[in-house]
Amino acid sequence: MAKLQVELVAADRRVWSGEASLVVARTVTGDIGIMPNHQPVLSVLETGPVTIRTTGETGEGTVVAAVHGGFLSYADGRLSLLAEIAELADEIDVERAERALEQAKADADASAERRAHIRLAAVAAGTR
Repeated sequence: MAKLQVELVAADRRVWSGEASLVVARTVTGDIGIMPNHQPVLSVLETGPVTIRTTGETGEGTVVAAVHGGFLSYADGRLSLLAEIAELADEIDVERAERALEQAKADADASAERRAHIRLAAVAAGTR
């Protein structure tokens, strides 16, 4: 079975690296699914969840991350997700994200509200 080599990198660190059978991400032109042997693509990432269907030595699973801006690049079996900010679902402090959401609503900051919603959605998706 063909596999993707995936790197999810934030501005400050490598967030996740490994093999996958499918990656779904939100781009400026809509959601995109990348599987092995996909056509080469370069796109701008929107704030949204990234879902990675993992394969490899530890078996199949799912990794979910909240990604805030960046770029997606796929060519020759390698997918790079270069994000401004990226957090794995299991790293997100739910109480802090809920406080950030309430503060964003109080400040009428639509951008901060969207980021908080995405973080909470990533946690919810990661626990399924």
